[in-house]
Amino acid sequence: MEHKKLFIIDGTALLYRAFHAIPSTLQNSKGLHTNAVYGFIQSIRKILKDFSPPYLAVAFDVKGPTQRHVIYEGYKAERPPMPDLLVPQIPYIKKLLRAFHIEVLEKESFEADDIIAAVVNLASVKGLRSYIISGDKDLYQLVGEDTVVLDYLKRREYGTSDVEKKFGVGPGRIKELMGLAGDSSDNIPNVPGVGVKTAAKLIKEYGTLENLFEHIDDIPGGKLKENLLKHKDQAFLSRDLATLRPDVPIELEIEKFRVGTPDYKKLAELFKELGFERMLREMVFRIEPETREEGTFQTISSMEELAVLEKKLDGITKLSICLFFSDRSRIVDLKLLGAALAIGPSTSYYIPVGRENGLEEGCLLPFFKRILEDPSIAGATDSSRALYRYFEPRGVSPTGVTEDTSIAAYLINPSRTDYAIEGLTLEYLDKPSREITPEELTGSNGKIRACYKACDIMLIADKLHKVLIYYGMEDLYHRIDLPLSEVLASMEIRGIKIDISLLKEMSRELEVRLAAARDSIFTLAGTEFNINSPKQLSQILFDRLKLPPVKRTKTGFSTNEEVLKRLSEDHDVPQHILEYRGLKKLKSTYVDALIALADPDTGRIHTSFNQTVTATGRLSSTKPNLQNIPVRGEMAARIREAFVADDGFSLLSADYSQIELRIVAHMADDPVLIDAFNKGEDIHSRTAAEIFGLSGSGAVTPELRRRAKAINFGIIYGMGPYGLSTELGISMEEAGAYIENYFEHYRKVREFIDKTVDEAGARGYTTTLFGRRRFVPELSSPIEMTRRLGRRIAINTPVQGTAADIIKAAMVKLFHLMKEERMRSRMLLQIHDELIFEVTQDEAARVAELVKNEMEGVIELSVPVKVNLKTGSNWRKMATYS
Repeated sequence: MEHKKLFIIDGTALLYRAFHAIPSTLQNSKGLHTNAVYGFIQSIRKILKDFSPPYLAVAFDVKGPTQRHVIYEGYKAERPPMPDLLVPQIPYIKKLLRAFHIEVLEKESFEADDIIAAVVNLASVKGLRSYIISGDKDLYQLVGEDTVVLDYLKRREYGTSDVEKKFGVGPGRIKELMGLAGDSSDNIPNVPGVGVKTAAKLIKEYGTLENLFEHIDDIPGGKLKENLLKHKDQAFLSRDLATLRPDVPIELEIEKFRVGTPDYKKLAELFKELGFERMLREMVFRIEPETREEGTFQTISSMEELAVLEKKLDGITKLSICLFFSDRSRIVDLKLLGAALAIGPSTSYYIPVGRENGLEEGCLLPFFKRILEDPSIAGATDSSRALYRYFEPRGVSPTGVTEDTSIAAYLINPSRTDYAIEGLTLEYLDKPSREITPEELTGSNGKIRACYKACDIMLIADKLHKVLIYYGMEDLYHRIDLPLSEVLASMEIRGIKIDISLLKEMSRELEVRLAAARDSIFTLAGTEFNINSPKQLSQILFDRLKLPPVKRTKTGFSTNEEVLKRLSEDHDVPQHILEYRGLKKLKSTYVDALIALADPDTGRIHTSFNQTVTATGRLSSTKPNLQNIPVRGEMAARIREAFVADDGFSLLSADYSQIELRIVAHMADDPVLIDAFNKGEDIHSRTAAEIFGLSGSGAVTPELRRRAKAINFGIIYGMGPYGLSTELGISMEEAGAYIENYFEHYRKVREFIDKTVDEAGARGYTTTLFGRRRFVPELSSPIEMTRRLGRRIAINTPVQGTAADIIKAAMVKLFHLMKEERMRSRMLLQIHDELIFEVTQDEAARVAELVKNEMEGVIELSVPVKVNLKTGSNWRKMATYS
C-alpha cells in the first residue's frame, strides 16, 4: 500500500536561493524589493502544481543564537549577515504561505534542520513518507526507508543508495563523516588534513568516531594519526554540531500540515501589494465575484427589448461600454459576440450579437450610433481603440467616449505590466475580478459578469480621472493619449501593403544561403552538429576547437553574440555562426513572419500598435513588430523594399531630425548645442570638433564623427564609461575621458542631468515637457547597481518621453486635419521618430505641406524642430521630397 506523502521544505534555504536567483531590481511601486518573495512563491506554486502534496509544511530558522552556539561560539561565525534587502521580504513570504494554508514552523534557539528532523520522525510514526526539499547536506542524514531528499526542479529523489554515492557513506553515518571533515559553510571545524574523501574512507571502515578512536593504533603512524589524536575532542564536538536534534519543544500535529484550499482573496491582496500582476491575474481567476448590491442587470434578447432600453437612455449624461469579441477575430474582421452597457454603478445591460439572439449586427448599429456619437453623453470604456476598430468601418464614430480606463491607468503608472480592467478592479475597487471567456458569454452567469464589468469601468473611470487631475495630466490625457487611440485604430485597419512575391523570393534565397553557411561551419569545425543547440555549439568551440571560454553560465560556457564576436578574432567558425544566426533571424523573424501575417485578400500587414506598454511613453507594435525592422545590410534593405504603396499611391516618410538631441539642447539650455542647431551644423561633427580639440567640423574624420555620435546619444541614455567603452571598443579610461571632455564643453548638459536626477530622487518621479510622469523608485534603492539604473531612467525618460509626446501630438493633429479635408491619403505607420503615409498623387503636395508644418510646429523649442521628407514607391527606395 502506498504511503501518504508529507513534504517538508527548508524555508530558510529556499528564500536565500530565491533571493540570489532573481535580480534585486524587482520591486513594487513603493520601492520594496520583492525578488526573494517572487522566487520563493513561484517555487511553492511549482511544488503544489507538480506534486499535489497532501501534507506540506515549511520550516524557518529564527534570528538569534541556537543551542549549537552555546556549545561552540564559532558556529556559523563566518557567515555574512542576512542581506538588508532580504530582511523585509521574509514577513511577506510567511504571510503568503499562511494565505496558501501552508503551515509555517519556527522555534527560537532551534534551526529549521532540527524542526525538519522532528517532523520527519512524526511522519514516520504516523505512517507517512517524507519528502525533504533542501540543498543542505545535514538533512541527508534523515534519509531512510520512508524519507527522501527531493530536488523538486529536476523531480529527482535521493534515497539511501544515492546518499552513499554522494557522500561515500550511508545517511546514518553522515554526522560521523562531518565530525572528521567538518562543514565550512557552518564553520564546523574539521580535523586538519582530513577532507570528505578521507573521512568517508575512515567512517566506512570504522563506522563511528568511538570505534575509530578505539582502533586508532591500527592507523599507520604519520600526520593523519597525529592530527586525529590531537583533535579528538574537536571531532566529537563537530559531530555534535552536525547532529540533527529532533527533540524540538514544538507542538506538531500531522493534520495541521494538510494542504487546504488557499485563501484566494488574501493571496490576491498580497499579490496586489507586492506588484505581482501576473500572479494576481491568475489568482483572481479562482475567486468568484462578490455579490453586488441590488440593481438592474439584464440581458437584452430581442429588438423590442432593445427599443425599451433605448427609451430608458433618454436624458442620461454618462455611460460605460465594453465589447466582447471572438478569439478568432482579426483586426479587419472583428467578430463581435456582445456588448455590455452600464448607465449607473449597479445598472447594466448585456446585448448579445447574433441571429440566434434575434439581434443581428446590422440592426444594432443605429442604436450604438445614437449613444456613442451623442456629445451630451460622456462615455467610458476599457479600450477605446477596440471601439474605433470595430465601429469606424461600420459607419459609427464613437466620439462620445471621453474616458478609457486602460489609457488613464497607464498615464498614472506607466510601469505596470497590465492595464486590463480585471487587474484595476482590485486596485481601485478593492474587489477581485477576472477575465470573461467567450465560452462563458453563452451562459447566464457570464452575461451577468459582463454587466458587472461595465459597471466596474464606470466606477474606475471616475476614480482614475480624479487621479489624473491631481497629477496634472488631464490635458495630456484628453489632448494626446486618448484621441491617439482613434488614430492608431485607423492605422491598424488600413495596414500597409507588402510585396509577397519579393518576400517569397527572399525566403528561398535565404534558405540557400543558410544551407551554404551550415556547410561552411561543418567543414571548418570538422564535424556536423546542431548549430541551434547552445550545448553542442559550446562543445565544438571549447572542447573540439579549444577556443578560450569568455563567459560562464549556470549550465556551461556562453555562446551569445558578444562571446562569438570576441572569438571571431581567433577563428572563422564563430564568425560563420554569427552570419548563420543573422540569416536565420532575417528569415524566420521578418521574411517568413511577414508573409504569414499578410492578409490573404489584400496583401496588407495589419500590425497592432501598443499604447500602454513602454514606460517612457513611446509606442510599440506587435504581430509584426514594425518598430524593429532591421536597417543595416543588403537583406535588411530588401525587407524594407517589400513595404510598398498601393496602386495609385506613393509612400511619404516624415522623419524628425535628431529630435532627442534638440530636446536636450532645449531642456539643458546649453549655449553650444543651441548654437550648433541654430546654425544648421551637423551636430555630431560639431561635437567631435569640440571634444577632440579640432579646428572645425571640416577636420572631423568619419571615425571621429562615429565616436561623437555614440557619445551624444550615450549621454542622453545615461551611459557611463563602461557602456561607452563597449559601444566604441575602447578602454574604460579612454571612454571616461571622452565623457569628461564632453561635459567640459557642454557644461549646461551636465547641470541638466544632475538637476534632473536630483529632482527625480526628491519627488520620486520624473516628467516630460508635456507633464507625463514616470516613477523612479530605483533611485532610493540601497543597491548601487539599481540606483545607477534609476539614474539612467531619470535622465532618459524626460528626453525620450518628450520625443514620444511630440510625435504623438503631431499624429493626432495630422489625422484630424486630413479627416477634415476628406483626404484619401492615410497615415500608415509610426516607427520611432518617423511617420509613413500612403498618399495619392493629387494630394501629395498638400499632405507634404501639412505634415511638415504640423510636425515642426507641434512644440516650440529654443532650437528649430526639423522634419525630413522622402517619397517613393516602397520604403527602401525613397528620395528627398521637393
